Amino acid sequence: MLFDLQFLEDEIIDQYLYDENPRPWIIGFSGGKDSTMLLQLVWNALKKVPAEIRTREVYIICNDTMVENPHIVDFINRTLVNITKAAAEQSMPFIVRQTTPRLEETFWVNLIGRGYPAPNNSFRWCTERLKINPTTQFIKSKIDEKGEVIILLGTRSAESANRAKSIKKHAVRGQRLRKHLLPSAYVYAPIKDIETMEVWQYLQQVPPPWGGTNKELVTLYKNANSGDCPLVIDESTPSCGNSRFGCWVCTVVKRDKSMEGLIMNGEEWMYPLLDLRDELVEGRNIRENREIFRRHRRFKLAKSEEDKEDDSWGAYTPEYRAKILRMVLEAQKEIQEMQGENMQLITHQELIAIQVIWYRDGILKYKVADIYNSIFNAHIDMSKHEEKFRQEEELLREVFTDEDEFEFIQKSLNVLKTKTLMVKKRGLSSDIENLVEEQLNKKK
Repeated sequence: MLFDLQFLEDEIIDQYLYDENPRPWIIGFSGGKDSTMLLQLVWNALKKVPAEIRTREVYIICNDTMVENPHIVDFINRTLVNITKAAAEQSMPFIVRQTTPRLEETFWVNLIGRGYPAPNNSFRWCTERLKINPTTQFIKSKIDEKGEVIILLGTRSAESANRAKSIKKHAVRGQRLRKHLLPSAYVYAPIKDIETMEVWQYLQQVPPPWGGTNKELVTLYKNANSGDCPLVIDESTPSCGNSRFGCWVCTVVKRDKSMEGLIMNGEEWMYPLLDLRDELVEGRNIRENREIFRRHRRFKLAKSEEDKEDDSWGAYTPEYRAKILRMVLEAQKEIQEMQGENMQLITHQELIAIQVIWYRDGILKYKVADIYNSIFNAHIDMSKHEEKFRQEEELLREVFTDEDEFEFIQKSLNVLKTKTLMVKKRGLSSDIENLVEEQLNKKK
C-alpha cells in the first residue's frame, strides 16, 4: 500500500489512549467505502490494545433517513448485525446505534402531510430534518452524559476541493483534533490524507474484522457507479443525490445515477422507485400542483403564465398530496410482491400523522385509510381519530356561535395540537401571531 498502515494504526492507538478521562468516540458509519475503511482501521488498531485498557466507549452511529435506497439499507443492516455480534465475541468497545428522524420530521409526513414541495437546491428542507437533526441529537445526548465527545469521520481531502478546504480550515497545527460546530465536540479524521485508489486497495486486501469480505461493497459501487452518502453533521455536506448512495427520493438533481446503475445491473424491482422519484422531480414545477397560498402565510400569490417555480409558490394541493400517497402505496405493493412484505416505503405511524395533518388542514375530501384500503384490499380504520375531531368541533360551535370567532379558535387549537402531536414546538408563536394578525385584518 502507498500509505503507511502501521503509522496510521499507531496514531489511532495513541489518540485512543490519550485522555485521562476518556471522551467517548463516535464513528460516523454510512456503510460506504470511506466509513468502512475508517471503522476497519480503528477496529484493527484497537485489537492491539490490551483488553483491560480498552475502556473508552466507541459508538458506531448510522443514520437511517427512512427513505434510503432499500438495497443499500438491507446491506447496511446486515453489516451492523455482523459488527454487533463480532464486537461482543471479541470484547471490543464498540456500541452500534442507529438514528432516524422524528415522526414530525420524516420525508413523507412533510411532503404528503404538510404539502412541502420536493426539495431542490434553493429549498433543501430534507437535509436538516432527515440527517442533521437525528445525528445531532445523539451527539448532544453523549455530550450531556460525558461532557465532551470526539467524532471520527471518514472525510478525505482527496474527495473534493471543498472538503480539502474545510479540513485545512479547521485543522490546528500539531494537533489531530479540530473543533466541531457543536460545543464540547471535536472531530478526528484519521484517513483525511488517503487517496481514493488507496481506499479501494485497502478494502480489497484487508478483510473486515467483523467477518466476511468487502466483495459485496465493491460490487455495489461497481453496479451503481456511485459512492456512499457520508454521515451529515452540518449543512456544508453536499447533497448525495448526484453521485452517491443516498435517499431514493432525492430531487436535488434531475437524475439518480446510482439507482439507474443498479437497475441496469439487474435490480429491476427498483423501477417503481425511479418512476416515483421522477414524478416528484417533474411534479414540483407544475403550477397546478401547488396552492396559491403559502403554508402559514396569509397573502395571495400571483398566478400567471409568467410565474416560474420558486419558494413563493404554495404547498402541494390536497389533490396532489393524495396522488403522491397513492403512488407511494402502489409502489410499495408492487415491490412487496417482488421482494417480500418486509419492504416498506412508508410506515403506519407516518400514515396516521398524515391523516391528522390533513384533517387539521381542512382536507376532508381525501382520507388516508380509503386510499390505503383501495390499494391493499385492507380494512384499516382511522375513524376514531376523525370522530374525536368532530366532537371537538361540535363543542366549539356551541361555545363560539360567531363564524369568524369559531374559525379563529379552531385554527389556533389546530396549530397547538399539531405542535403537541409532532413534539417539536418551534414556530408555534409565529403561527399564532399570523392567525391573530389575520383575525384583526378581518375586523378592520
